[in-house]
Amino acid sequence: MIRVADTHRLPTPVAETYEWQLRGACRGMDSAFFFHPEGERGSAKSRREEQAKQVCRSCSVLDQCRRHALAAEEPYGVWGGLSVAERDKIIQTRDRQLRLTDHTPSTTG
Repeated sequence: MIRVADTHRLPTPVAETYEWQLRGACRGMDSAFFFHPEGERGSAKSRREEQAKQVCRSCSVLDQCRRHALAAEEPYGVWGGLSVAERDKIIQTRDRQLRLTDHTPSTTG
């Protein structure tokens, strides 16, 4: 199954909405630095992700990038200094908390 970002969650695609991407420390870098090649695993993947995260740590738009990646549930690559696994964990925790909130009995009444 191929995963893609859920673009329905994203704001209207206007230049101002994505302008932050023009200021990213990763701008102009080879995307292979942030997105793993097919079959990459283990220590090679860990090293590449850590190198990508080092770029993110010095980025002036890290917070905007991270918010975008979590809102869109970006399924690939390092975004906002987070790997896919790290983002998935945050998203699962957020979704679990939302489900718990939706089922909490009302104390008013």
